[in-house]
Amino acid sequence: MELKLDIDPISSWGVDDKRPLIMAGPCSAETEEQVLETARGLAKQGIQIFRAGIWKPRTRPNMFEGVGSIGLQWMKKAKQETGMLTATEVANVKHVYEALKNGIDILWIGARTTANPFAVQEIADALVGVDIPVIIKNPVNPDLELWIGAIERIYNAGIRKIAAIHRGFSSFEKTNYRNAPMWQIAIDLNQRIPNLPIICDPSHISGKSELIYEVSQKAMDLGQYGLIIETHPNPKVALSDARQQITPDQLGEILKRLVIRDSEYEHPETKHTLEQLRLSINLYDEELLKIMHKRMEVVKQIGQHKKENNIRIIQTKRWEEIIHGMEEKGAGYGLSAELIDQVFKAIHQESITIQTNILNA
Repeated sequence: MELKLDIDPISSWGVDDKRPLIMAGPCSAETEEQVLETARGLAKQGIQIFRAGIWKPRTRPNMFEGVGSIGLQWMKKAKQETGMLTATEVANVKHVYEALKNGIDILWIGARTTANPFAVQEIADALVGVDIPVIIKNPVNPDLELWIGAIERIYNAGIRKIAAIHRGFSSFEKTNYRNAPMWQIAIDLNQRIPNLPIICDPSHISGKSELIYEVSQKAMDLGQYGLIIETHPNPKVALSDARQQITPDQLGEILKRLVIRDSEYEHPETKHTLEQLRLSINLYDEELLKIMHKRMEVVKQIGQHKKENNIRIIQTKRWEEIIHGMEEKGAGYGLSAELIDQVFKAIHQESITIQTNILNA
């Protein structure tokens, strides 16, 4: 169900609202010199928002957890020198007060905090009566409702300058990314809250500097509003997330390569072509449903046969043969193994459910 939230446009933040909005800066503020050097390099690239981590929630207590409030003074100097707005992550009420006291312009709530409704509510309560942009990262796990809930909590505190950050999700499956993008979840968020700007975090999705352009272009192709990218003067010596950071000059090269595509509705001929192609997709989808119905009817027959002959539901060897065979056949049609795996896992799970119901009836 679509949520109607009265969200202010990005232009109300005090920045140019032309896509893509770029937020960049180091994963962690490390020294005053590093902060200022990064900010100067980004200002040359025309970046409007300087981001830096001041407090870093880390998995282990012996890892670098940020420089703390002293870094806010460095960010203030960066703003004074370059004119860029400043943004940092807040994970608790103390962080909020410190950031506001030091003139930080934009706050974001990290993935681990978003996953904790109590923490988000405490931050929201601390922001009542404050007019400041707040960006909410998706939770670590792929939970759309939890993400929306965090957005609603901030909105209910009176904040109207709101955006979301899509930074990917933890997954047990091995992928080429640090955090699986699961683009469909971001698309679903856009459908639920159509006027909510979504900013992609290709640094945390990719986990590798060489994938940042690819992920950034994908985000632009899907209509996301902007990018938040970690930059460092010398990524190799960064105290946190060195592998995924790039230099300001490298960021500039990536931005030059990005293709920002027009809205499909700006050209009547383009709109007509898309409508025709979508009509074809609708017809194929209907055929898929018919075939799926026929398949599940056969599954019911198999379930009944297993019940009558006291045969267990799951046949591991049979499943392995199916998925392996389908991946090979799918490759012949130009379909990715990932697509085949996801589709047939869903079909297999539904088949198990149907047969279980038959055996227990």
